[in-house]
Amino acid sequence: MSAVRDIRSLFADYASYHRTSGNKAFHRIGIPLIMLSLLGMLARVPVAGPVDAAILLIVVAEVVYLILDWRLGAIMLVVSALFYYVGALLPLWLNVALFVIGWILQFVGHSVYEKRQPAFFKNALHLLVGPLWILNDLVPVVKV
Repeated sequence: MSAVRDIRSLFADYASYHRTSGNKAFHRIGIPLIMLSLLGMLARVPVAGPVDAAILLIVVAEVVYLILDWRLGAIMLVVSALFYYVGALLPLWLNVALFVIGWILQFVGHSVYEKRQPAFFKNALHLLVGPLWILNDLVPVVKV
């Protein structure tokens, strides 16, 4: 099975959990908030030398993204780098607050609008698919 077909399948599965406009709107705000704040918090966790936990997460996620679709992966690398630097500049308390708000928005979207559990409860890979799905919505690279 080709990577493009895999990403289309993942996007289709993810989209089946995000059918309502209300849930999609909450995700378009919540997912970037989670990503920004998570990278901001992890940037404060040293791993080895100049490498911190946020850089490690970006590298692991990018491997997956580049395998799924190199074009979206390349764009996501730029987005991730931007979120990394902005998140690292924010005070820790603000990163924590944005992280909590982002997750609240996710669960409100699912409980109020979708009336269905989040996709990552079924497939943990959807924690990485969500940001890519939002990015593909903004910059349509993969036709779904």
